[in-house]
Amino acid sequence: MNYCSECGAPVELRVPPGDHLPRHVCDACGAIHYQNPRLVVGCVPEYEGRILLCRRAIEPRLGYWTVPAGFMENGETLQQAAARESHEEALARVDIGSLLAVVHVLHARQVHVFFRAALRSADYGPGAESLEVTLVAPTDIPWGVLAFPRTEFALRRYLEDTAAGREPHHFTTIDRRLKSPGAGPS
Repeated sequence: MNYCSECGAPVELRVPPGDHLPRHVCDACGAIHYQNPRLVVGCVPEYEGRILLCRRAIEPRLGYWTVPAGFMENGETLQQAAARESHEEALARVDIGSLLAVVHVLHARQVHVFFRAALRSADYGPGAESLEVTLVAPTDIPWGVLAFPRTEFALRRYLEDTAAGREPHHFTTIDRRLKSPGAGPS
């Protein structure tokens, strides 16, 4: 950030009084500009034991598979965002169920929230951000070509929970700045 969105004056990155982190501060009008994580919301839609997957038509990870997910918009709930993304990416109507997973993607400054979902019918197709959309049996999930570690985390927890007949929620952190097993692009 170079200029204040309130008055247009240049901003300076510094720790404001009473704070503990550097923020963009405008000396002209006094505005402090906070940069907070963005929310990405999605779901794992299931229909008759199969899971709906989308092959990405956009970067990052063009051509790789994922579950429907995207950035939350102002004025919507987490559940509304997950349902909207399912319709935008897969032309699918879903009923959003329980919370599945929260994935903190530190290096991207994002928090990803996934829900369990039921696909209302077998009516679906590729939206503008998908090359193709398909229902897959759990044994046919293309693990080697999933777009993101967060997708794999959500799918694996979903399958484990479904097999165990439970619906807990799960948390994990992904940070590719760290050299730890499982950390990767998100």
